[in-house]
Amino acid sequence: MTYPVKDTVVWCEIPVTDMDAGVAFYSAVFDSQMEITEMGPNPSAFFPKQNEEDVAGHIYPGKPAQNGEGMTAHLHAPDTLEATVGRAQKAGAQIIGPIVDLPFGRFQYAIDPFGNSLGIYSKLR
Repeated sequence: MTYPVKDTVVWCEIPVTDMDAGVAFYSAVFDSQMEITEMGPNPSAFFPKQNEEDVAGHIYPGKPAQNGEGMTAHLHAPDTLEATVGRAQKAGAQIIGPIVDLPFGRFQYAIDPFGNSLGIYSKLR
């Protein structure tokens, strides 16, 4: 028997070529200080979340796809979409195209300084 799952995405891992630069970039995007930890097989820095049950992810030392050619990780804006996109751009992201409006939210594509494809997303409230 099949049934719909509550959350189809449970974690996101984004490779970066420089952990210190990755922490600086994603801390700016989320407007929250991330820290490198030595948990697991690689150093990592976890994205901020409000509750233990929340879905999140981390960055780790790895080889990103280049020029946004890999999968796109959609990251939730902690405040307004415009403010988060502005911080991302100021921190070194390349913003791609206009804001995309959907019935349930809005997002804008970006490429982080390492070549990863991002969608910065804001849910309608």
